[in-house]
Amino acid sequence: MEIRKIEASTVTETVKKLFIDCNYFIGDDVMNALKTARENEKSPVGKSVLDQIIENDEIAAMEQIPLCQDTGMAILFVEYGDRVVIENGSFEEAVQEGVRRAYDEGYLRKSVVSDPVFDRINTKDNTPAIIHTKIVPGDKIRITAGGKGFGSENMSAIKMLTPSYGVEGVKSFILDTVRAAGPNPCPPIVVGVGIGGTFERCAQLAKKATFRSIDSENPDPRYAELERELLEKINKMGFGPAGLGGTTTAIGVNIETSPTHIAGMPVAVNICCHAARHKTAEI
Repeated sequence: MEIRKIEASTVTETVKKLFIDCNYFIGDDVMNALKTARENEKSPVGKSVLDQIIENDEIAAMEQIPLCQDTGMAILFVEYGDRVVIENGSFEEAVQEGVRRAYDEGYLRKSVVSDPVFDRINTKDNTPAIIHTKIVPGDKIRITAGGKGFGSENMSAIKMLTPSYGVEGVKSFILDTVRAAGPNPCPPIVVGVGIGGTFERCAQLAKKATFRSIDSENPDPRYAELERELLEKINKMGFGPAGLGGTTTAIGVNIETSPTHIAGMPVAVNICCHAARHKTAEI
């Protein structure tokens, strides 16, 4: 089968545009969910906060400026066709260069430090990006990119449940995690849940779930029903928009699953604030 050649510069420009766009323009799925939440919100204060969030996102798009000061760590989920070859550079470096240019030319805040414990010196270009790559059949590269802020990232959790916990144990852990987060992750939030796989796999699934459109649902009706149930229970917690009280604590719960070991049932919860930024492009 014929191999398709893609210039490294094409990857760089695509990644640059994805990160600038996702930081300037909130997705239609999120905006529609915010507007629906505003119409349904019972608290006058909560309704006012939602009005401000929507106005903020509209101003950001109109003036092409970041919709939040925390433009996040750069996260990419890549579906890399097995008949693609990158010319005049490597895919890894092309992606990192795209992130550098986006955060420089797009006037996005650079928030990455080189060492997590000791030096904590800013890398000054928001690299390195976190790249999750899956090899798939074909001659295209599909990239979903997003900036993950840490006000919400810090509220995430993982637990290595065993099968004896059952679905009630899964629900309890998810709800306990959101309850413990309280107002800290800038509600209304999107809750990404990963179930199955291994320790690292379920965490990756939870992050990927936050990138899924919130007007979609899990294709398995059992998990789709679980998403709806959890969303309803989270919104009954009463934290409300900006944590000031109300009926809209979350605008979406997305669950992704994976086969796992007979002795395990790992669950990860990745919380994302209402600035749920993600854009996709195919090369």
